[in-house]
Amino acid sequence: MNKHTKIAFMVAPILAVIGYIAADYYVEDQAEEAKVVELLPYESCDVINQTCILKSGDFEVNVFDKNKLTTVNSTFPLDSATLFLVDENDQATPYPLGMIQSPYYWHTETNLRALAGSPGQSYKMRLVLNIKGGSYISEFYTTTL
Repeated sequence: MNKHTKIAFMVAPILAVIGYIAADYYVEDQAEEAKVVELLPYESCDVINQTCILKSGDFEVNVFDKNKLTTVNSTFPLDSATLFLVDENDQATPYPLGMIQSPYYWHTETNLRALAGSPGQSYKMRLVLNIKGGSYISEFYTTTL
């Protein structure tokens, strides 16, 4: 075995480790890149009766209203969440949600029951969720059955 082959056998494992670490940094940087993803209603949304699920791939969000508290429950931890109630003139009223006990549960007090509590009545809502620089957005109607 000549000296070039010996040096190659000594340097190759070091280069492999450096390449592995560099690839990990690259993938982590790509994951934290700002992106916007749309959440779509799984079926018809009835926030008042707690049957509203929004989905995008493996990410699911349950939106419900109980005792004048509108709550968002997600499958992944959130950094922040904002709910918008949109009136008939397309004017949105923002309601920043606060974390309950973990980053999976967020809530705020709203007047949604007064606006869309009657059977057959629908109301437009928007939801913006932030996770590690990415935004998940949704615009949907809640219809009380």
